[in-house]
Amino acid sequence: MSSNQVEGGIAGWAVGLMETLGGPGAGLVVAIENVFPPIPSEVILPLAGFTASQGSFSLLSAILWTTAGSLVGALALYWIGAAVGRDRVVAFAGRLPLVDPTDIEVAERWFVRHGYAAVFFGRMLPIIRSAISVPAGVERMPLTRFVLYTTAGSALWNSLFIVAGFYLGENWSVVEQYAAVLQYVVIAVAVALVAWFVVVRVRRHRRRRDADA
Repeated sequence: MSSNQVEGGIAGWAVGLMETLGGPGAGLVVAIENVFPPIPSEVILPLAGFTASQGSFSLLSAILWTTAGSLVGALALYWIGAAVGRDRVVAFAGRLPLVDPTDIEVAERWFVRHGYAAVFFGRMLPIIRSAISVPAGVERMPLTRFVLYTTAGSALWNSLFIVAGFYLGENWSVVEQYAAVLQYVVIAVAVALVAWFVVVRVRRHRRRRDADA
């Protein structure tokens, strides 16, 4: 297979890198995708499977290297969160409209209670996949466990898309179409949660204003 057989842009660039570097190239692309989410893994991972099906590297190599790339990207975001720290996050959130300091405390308690599950399942959700590493760093989740749950979640997600791309061959883009539906669902849920949060905050503010009056 040649990168010329795949449409240009991100797909062509990714295939060219994988052809040149093999499995490590696939891992590098995924690491970049984790730090810069606009590069969609729903495209990159099936492409890695497609490239593996053409003999550039093995299916197992594709899974191992992309999982390693996911971990490297997640660790970069984890350390960014750790560098920013809780105090800066609280100070920034405190300047946002409709955000109460108690909201941060509630979020912290939730993450302490469910953080490991959030990291594991978050690796399988569009958008959340990259973002979840930042609060893990802010809360200084034990690094060993962060690595364990990130690796497990990433391996499962990556394997699903890579195997699909491997067996679909030139029809690898079918995977992207179905993944796009999942992404829209996640976005819709996120928008609904934000809307609910704003409504609750506005109502609470009005009640406090009426009580003061």
